Amino acid sequence: MKLVGGASEGTISQKLFFGVVGFALVLMLWIALTSGATPILKPVTLPSPLSVLKAFPEMLNKNNLISNIGYSIGLNLTGYIEAIAITIPLGFIIGLIKFSRWGFQRQVDALRYVPLTALTGLFIVWFGIGTDMKVHFLAFGIIIYLLPIMIQRIDEVDDVYLKTVHTLGATGWQRLKTVYFPSVVSRLSDDIRVLTAISWTYIIVAESINASQGGLGSLIYSAGMRQVRSDKMFALLIIIMVIGIIQDRVFIRMDKKLFPHKYQNEASMKSSRIEQKGAFSVLLDYAFVALGWISLGLMFVLIIQELTAVLGDAKPLRYIFGDSVNVVYLIFVLIVFFTGWKWYTKRTDMLAMREIVTKSAA
Repeated sequence: MKLVGGASEGTISQKLFFGVVGFALVLMLWIALTSGATPILKPVTLPSPLSVLKAFPEMLNKNNLISNIGYSIGLNLTGYIEAIAITIPLGFIIGLIKFSRWGFQRQVDALRYVPLTALTGLFIVWFGIGTDMKVHFLAFGIIIYLLPIMIQRIDEVDDVYLKTVHTLGATGWQRLKTVYFPSVVSRLSDDIRVLTAISWTYIIVAESINASQGGLGSLIYSAGMRQVRSDKMFALLIIIMVIGIIQDRVFIRMDKKLFPHKYQNEASMKSSRIEQKGAFSVLLDYAFVALGWISLGLMFVLIIQELTAVLGDAKPLRYIFGDSVNVVYLIFVLIVFFTGWKWYTKRTDMLAMREIVTKSAA
């Protein structure tokens, strides 16, 4: 085992072991602070782990916990997609066209100082108090951080690549396609992943408006703050942290699929060492792949049910995600398209290699 930052990051089993140990230490400290007839911290300040655990089934039965989780996740995904769809073309326009940069650079930099929570009244006036307002509010909250970062990423593109394609006679469009776009977007993906935590903060703010629509934010307000149920508030915070961790891991796996060149050094270092995976690592990799395909198959069946109702009137996706169910359809289509495109490119490369081998043999 090596220190953090060394040549080896440790095996998965070692990471899992130390993660369990860290969790156990935190849990023991939590129990010590809240146990006994006269605990160190009162239940209103810090509820006991047992009371927090009991809050989960209570919220499942009385507060529609599943649909509230789904609604918040749907808002998060919809806001992200809208923010990315606006930021990338707008960022290239401002970052690469000098007149646009001269006219809007200062305004873009100033956006970072806008107190977003103070704008909720304006968003209500512009878009009402429905789901659309919450999505636009969340998207704007992501854009004001992401747009200045994207312009910075454009400035960080290595001049060597630009000079190389200029020497080869590349047009402006070819420079954008072959240099700027892959370089900027691959770096921007890391910034998007970091902004996940900030987006959840804004979701809580947005869902407190017209709380009857649901969501974890409205649940914190109605079931936690209004009823002074700190056990429910802690349970909901734990749920948000778990969702954030899962989202972070999903972003990392997506990043490796979309931008494999970023991990070439890591892959070459692993291949240069004589390394044999343990049974646990092999099973975990297989489980991830199997879970991905099972999830796609299940999602396909659920979407067919939503659109045709062949299995009855039940619509599980609409029940879970509410008004943001359309973004689930979009994500499914994008995943299927990307999987098909990867299969097509891999097959094309294999046929080209086979043709080269056949010609060389002849």
